[in-house]
Amino acid sequence: MTLLKPGIRPNNPQFSSGPCTKPSTWTLDALSGAALGRSHRAAIGKDKLLAAIETTREVLGVPADYKIGIVPASDTGAVEMALWSLLGARGVDMLSWESFGSGWVTDVVKQLKLDVTHHHADYGQLPDLAAVNFSNDVVFTWNGTTSGVRVPNGDFIAADRAGLTICDATSAVFAQDLPWDKLDVTTYSWQKVLGGEAAHGMLILSPRAVERLESYTPPWPLPKIFRLTKGGKLIDGIFKGATINTPSMLAVEDYLFALNWAKSVGGKDGLMARADANLKFLEDFVAANHWVDFLAEDPETRSNTSVCLKITDARVGAIDADARAGFAKGLAKLLEVEGVAYDIGSYRDAPAGLRIWTGGTVETSDLQALVPWLNWAFEKQLGELETV
Repeated sequence: MTLLKPGIRPNNPQFSSGPCTKPSTWTLDALSGAALGRSHRAAIGKDKLLAAIETTREVLGVPADYKIGIVPASDTGAVEMALWSLLGARGVDMLSWESFGSGWVTDVVKQLKLDVTHHHADYGQLPDLAAVNFSNDVVFTWNGTTSGVRVPNGDFIAADRAGLTICDATSAVFAQDLPWDKLDVTTYSWQKVLGGEAAHGMLILSPRAVERLESYTPPWPLPKIFRLTKGGKLIDGIFKGATINTPSMLAVEDYLFALNWAKSVGGKDGLMARADANLKFLEDFVAANHWVDFLAEDPETRSNTSVCLKITDARVGAIDADARAGFAKGLAKLLEVEGVAYDIGSYRDAPAGLRIWTGGTVETSDLQALVPWLNWAFEKQLGELETV
């Protein structure tokens, strides 16, 4: 049987989970005001970096007494800076339910050599949040980018905690409601959610985190790009735009565009509503199609940004694991070849399936045009399977 291709195509086929697609109004001309060829220490560079910090505060509603800094090496750099600078003062609880959270556990155990209470769950699930000991420092991701599972809210975090909370929020921020009073360290990168350019991380510190930095010296040496204090005091310039190393002023301009676009669609609340609408559309699609389901087992924990789907058709389930992985990769490849969806295969360490970015920069109309192609690609792959 010849399968008819759908008659519509997404205007924007970019559904990658990072770097994520840019807003639909973005053009290269939007960056024409970048301070190219100028020092980031010059007034123009400092002003743009400070604008990036303060507009971040405005859009996200970060409290005035929290510090916001631009740091090297994307979200990874921001997380590692926090881990190396803050941990070791007390016990550590760490949560993981997908690859990135597991990576932080490996670094703390094998590199910092700390004893860790590890709360782990398989892909599709959350660990037992009630078992976390907030007398210890607690490290967790808010949204599991590679599993599509997020914590539903901050209710599990103790308000009277003795330890610090260190939260990797890179695929949650600007799309999910972060309770700042429950978060002492929050990190993310520009290429997630708002579709900014890579290489720079954001580090947001509560007063409690600053107090720890100024009262505790870790026993291990700190590389220069991790140093947040000098002489026992916070290097305040980092949080006013005096970056540790040279930033890309082109990337800074791109981030400023994304922040201003976010304001134009209603700020944080508008972005959350756009992501929620995208998730709702895919929930309706999944409910209407037997062959696919969410990897997240509990609807309350489904991500509204990195939607991870598994193939549940019994005919695919009957083949071995390698063949199932090949089936899912083939499905994603068909969509790429047709130019209707790029980069939507599951993360390499995750169960075989699809991962579709649905953050606020994705237009619901593009998802509406995509889903007939998902059905087409599935049926085509199934037809090839049945002829083997």
